[in-house]
Amino acid sequence: MGKEHAWSRPARPRRPVRSGLLLAGLGLGLCLIGVAGLGVWNVQMMLQANGPVRDTADAFLREVASGDTDKAYQKLCRDARSRWSAVGFGSWVRTPPQVSGYEITDVSVATERGIPRATVKARLTRDGGASEERSLRVVQEDGKWRVCGDPF
Repeated sequence: MGKEHAWSRPARPRRPVRSGLLLAGLGLGLCLIGVAGLGVWNVQMMLQANGPVRDTADAFLREVASGDTDKAYQKLCRDARSRWSAVGFGSWVRTPPQVSGYEITDVSVATERGIPRATVKARLTRDGGASEERSLRVVQEDGKWRVCGDPF
């Protein structure tokens, strides 16, 4: 009889495992890059919105303090304008003690369900010198920032 051959296991190519690990690593890397990109985009959106939100609140409070309630009314969101008529808003703002000055102390912008919203904190000075902290909710409508809710 012939010689007996020692048993040997057939060689398995390692390529499919290496290729799979390489593709999984690339996929994970792309996901991480995408998440980082979305994070950077979100931060940029918030930083860019900070200025217009401050400008909107500043203009609104300046008009309230100067007594120009018609212009201030135009800076209110649709929801606030549906609850207040221009005349009613003007009467409400002119109710003593009136706002005679203000200082914006903080602006924060965040997204809620993908919708940018902001809060502006301001110190209002009333006739007679009394001051109080108030928060103005600011929302984006039709590409413009508007004061919403009950600011006083």
